[in-house]
Amino acid sequence: MFLCSSVVNFLVQRGGNNQSVKKGQKAYRTSFLPFPPWGDIRVGCLLFPSLEGLGVSFAFCLLALVSPQQQVLASPNPDQEISNQTTLQNKLSELLPLEQLPPLGEASQYLPPLETIPASPLHKTRLVLKLSERQVYFYRDNQVQASYPVAIGRSGWETPTGSFEVIQMVSHPTWQHPFTGELIPPGSDNPLGLRWIGFAVKGENYIGFHGTPNEELIGQAVSHGCVRMRNEDVVSLFEQVKMGTPVMVEP
Repeated sequence: MFLCSSVVNFLVQRGGNNQSVKKGQKAYRTSFLPFPPWGDIRVGCLLFPSLEGLGVSFAFCLLALVSPQQQVLASPNPDQEISNQTTLQNKLSELLPLEQLPPLGEASQYLPPLETIPASPLHKTRLVLKLSERQVYFYRDNQVQASYPVAIGRSGWETPTGSFEVIQMVSHPTWQHPFTGELIPPGSDNPLGLRWIGFAVKGENYIGFHGTPNEELIGQAVSHGCVRMRNEDVVSLFEQVKMGTPVMVEP
């Protein structure tokens, strides 16, 4: 850059054509001055119609190589930095005001439609077994439709509590003795009575509602974890539930 300035000043001092010199000064100012003073290579070409009275055109092609200079940066002034940021934001706002930005539009125009899933009829019905009451309640649409007295697991064989669902439904079931493995076919002496509604697994044993030939024990804690019901009651309950019907067992 110093070289470019020196050439133009030399032409002025040597009395070159005033019009040509002015053109050279203008070209210098417009071609080189706008560039920042950090390291870069700038090429400028100034065309002077005459030099020192010579009647020929002479072209100066100037290569200005400005070496990176080490600069000591002073600690920035926080107020000045904030002012610069504000000025930049104002400039950006002038170039592209926010009110000129296109609207985003409704999200529904870009998102796939939500699929409506019909409510499962299984969620409209459920069983709630309350062990302390020795009673099972059948709900439909959050309304109690029926309730039945039951016998529950005795000490050491307690009926498990929690959330379950119907996983087995058998009419006229065959019972297998849990210790000897003996099979008892359907009939009046079958410990499972007329129906079996399994809803949980405890170890290797299934837990469920079933009938009983010993209806006089209903209301007591006498079973090995299953829920005993009168035969007519378990038949009625069997007709109202399905596989997957929720079963809540509360203390």
